[in-house]
Amino acid sequence: MAGNIAVRAAGLGKKYVIGKARNDIRLRELVTRKVRRILRSEPEKAGTDAVDFWALRDVDFEIRHGEAVGIVGRNGAGKSTLLKILSRITDPTHGRAEVYGRVASLLEVGTGFHPELTGRENVFLNGAILGMSRGEIRRKFDEIVAFAEIERFLDIPVKRYSSGMYVRLAFAVAAHLDPEILIVDEVLSVGDVDFQRKCLGKMQGVSNEGRTVLFVTHNMAVVERLCSRALLLDRGRISLDGTARQVLSAYLSSTDAEMLACMPESDLSRPAEVRRITLCDSSGSPLKEVTVADTVCLRIELLVRERRPELEIAFSLHDELQNPIFASTPADNGLKQPTEAGHHEFFVKFPGPILLPRRYSITVSAYSNRGHSFHNCPHALTFDVLPAASQVYSAAPNRVGIMQMLCSWEHEMLQDGPVAARVQRIESA
Repeated sequence: MAGNIAVRAAGLGKKYVIGKARNDIRLRELVTRKVRRILRSEPEKAGTDAVDFWALRDVDFEIRHGEAVGIVGRNGAGKSTLLKILSRITDPTHGRAEVYGRVASLLEVGTGFHPELTGRENVFLNGAILGMSRGEIRRKFDEIVAFAEIERFLDIPVKRYSSGMYVRLAFAVAAHLDPEILIVDEVLSVGDVDFQRKCLGKMQGVSNEGRTVLFVTHNMAVVERLCSRALLLDRGRISLDGTARQVLSAYLSSTDAEMLACMPESDLSRPAEVRRITLCDSSGSPLKEVTVADTVCLRIELLVRERRPELEIAFSLHDELQNPIFASTPADNGLKQPTEAGHHEFFVKFPGPILLPRRYSITVSAYSNRGHSFHNCPHALTFDVLPAASQVYSAAPNRVGIMQMLCSWEHEMLQDGPVAARVQRIESA
């Protein structure tokens, strides 16, 4: 009996053979290798050039109906292979994977589409593959098309679709045909910002309806927000199975992260340009990661090639959907703008720990107060804010909004007035 189990993996393993066996090598290639070994005085190899590679090994887990589970890990850890096995796209080498319920998968752009068929025809084809009747597909058809926003191209063969159009239609079909288990790989990153917002909202809705979601992504903030649980894969094995916050903290602490900095492309024709943008801690040291407990600072290096009295600089912070959160300029603190030629450095301190677990980006612009842009760096630096213990976040980890604000609260119990008088009369009676 499966009981409340949606997905179960037991001793799951997947082996690939890299290279070719000796008897699969063509004569020309065999002669070429023989001559090369003679010229280089290399010893003759054994009878095969093939190497076994285990993409997954001894993977065991259970996922219950209604759980939203993120699967994280480095590139090559086995995440996509695991999803392909659960989606019945490939078979395991050993072990077994049990899936209880109708599955909708979105693993690669165009998965399950026939390139010669139109978008309309592929909706019905995908629905049939998922086990839906023609009547069910017809009832959902208008909703699918509206979500995908490709009405004008519905009767064009999908081989002429862009990658973004592919993903729009594929996700719309997968999410709207009432799957009991929705499996989504990193493919959503192909879509534009508005599409990503819709998809994340749809997956949140699927999860809230008690259906199961398995989600692979490198966007840690999305995993924190969407998933209650996560699996950490490392070289084909599960190294940690726990809450999303526990797994993300372990994963990010184990990676050799680079400094959170960027150097925009230089152009000698610019009178002024941004040379470097760096996220720092409160002491000015460059950061490799940001948590909700950190007071973030921003270092901006600016090169002014010629004196520009009208020059100004500003930065803005955006969420993962590129919605602006706030902007700031030196004039906010009464500082003089960098008008003189030379190298300028600005150090901007955020007002305490204010960011919740999300993905953010920073835009920096050097411009003329007359409306001309010298150097605009949109979303030049992208970073994830990770969960950690902070005074605000620990008190309510699921609070709404994008920023955490430590407000000053005061409380006073009023002892007079009509309400207090009635209470006193009741007590005396």
